[in-house]
Amino acid sequence: MNKGFPSKEEVARVREAYPPGCRVELVSMSDPYATLLPGERGSVDHVDSIGTVFVVWDSGSHLGAVYGVDVIKHCDDERND
Repeated sequence: MNKGFPSKEEVARVREAYPPGCRVELVSMSDPYATLLPGERGSVDHVDSIGTVFVVWDSGSHLGAVYGVDVIKHCDDERND
């Protein structure tokens, strides 16, 4: 679990790794109220100042993946510009 906010350098690395339009897949999410399931895919909207990767999920949700807590991975076979 995340023990604090990421540094500016860590946020910059997250932004570089997950640019807008990048396709991602959910591996795990710790939010007990989220209805997203592992394997769901979506397109990155933006990364905020604390490294949360906000995703427009194909299911219609706009939930963010929290830095250091939730896990997403690239869908190398997809791009949504």
